[in-house]
Amino acid sequence: RPLEVMVGKILPYVVIGYVQLCVILGAAWLLFEVPMVGSFALLMAMIGVFMVANLAVGFTFSTIARNQLQAMQMTFFFFLPSMLLSGFMFPFRGMPVWAQWLGEGLPLTHFLRIVRGIMLKGSYAPQLWVDLWPMLLFLAVAGVVALKRYRQTLD
Repeated sequence: RPLEVMVGKILPYVVIGYVQLCVILGAAWLLFEVPMVGSFALLMAMIGVFMVANLAVGFTFSTIARNQLQAMQMTFFFFLPSMLLSGFMFPFRGMPVWAQWLGEGLPLTHFLRIVRGIMLKGSYAPQLWVDLWPMLLFLAVAGVVALKRYRQTLD
């Protein structure tokens, strides 16, 4: 039963994420002329894994937090390091080794490599496995924690 509840709570956000994705990719192609060298279907599948992994983190935070403020604080302390340590804001290889180690544990690091690989280099699925399996592992851990901690309440 908790798995069905988790899927039911996450699925609408996946749909919203794909709508946002279409807007962003449309703007990238039309306004900024970002090339799409690789497979669009593969990109959609990889983005789906990333979205579900992050939504599983959010579900986990909601099972741990006692109130909305705590949930927002946990989110801040997860997503800020993700942005800083993933290679999104700063070159990944230019960071200290300890920061690279932390960054390797975050799904955004691997997602950025996958998106760059598909869109700019034309990478295909076997080449992406090196960055896909850490995202899948992260998704599995976050999902199991969320499912184990989930309790149904009437509030």
